[in-house]
Amino acid sequence: MSVISKGLAALCLAVVVLLGLPVASALACSGADAQPGSVSKRVYTRAIECLVNEQRAGAGLGALSHDRRLSRAAGRFSTSMVRERFFAHVSPEGSTLPGRAKAAGYTGGMLGETIGWGAGALATPAAIVRAWMDSPPHHAVLMSGAFRLIGPGVAMGSPAGLGGAATVTADFGG
Repeated sequence: MSVISKGLAALCLAVVVLLGLPVASALACSGADAQPGSVSKRVYTRAIECLVNEQRAGAGLGALSHDRRLSRAAGRFSTSMVRERFFAHVSPEGSTLPGRAKAAGYTGGMLGETIGWGAGALATPAAIVRAWMDSPPHHAVLMSGAFRLIGPGVAMGSPAGLGGAATVTADFGG
């Protein structure tokens, strides 16, 4: 890339920022393109949360607020899926979202959940959220106006035992 091209690219980005035009998700959500283990779990899960809220904003929906209790339930469940090598909304022992949320201290009513995992290029927060948006059932949960809370949780690794992977659960409350 020539010096002129680099300067023009920087000028265009400056104009976009000054005019308040949308900027790519990777720029707006810190950690969106992070590989598992390259950032803290907190940065990774906050990127998931930010990307979900960007999708909702694009659809005219309000942002979801972080809920630490739902995040605790989600993180524990992601860890269980990796450790016990299963991938489902119900654990092999029979735990379900309402029970996991209650055990984490959540006492609200309506609940929803999305799960996903990816390895390599498919393990970034942006790739996980993109996969959810491309899946009609997951898309419906993410875009539901009935939810106002989100609690994402991540475990490094996969239910298939692959390295360089992340398993993500996002729990939603109404």
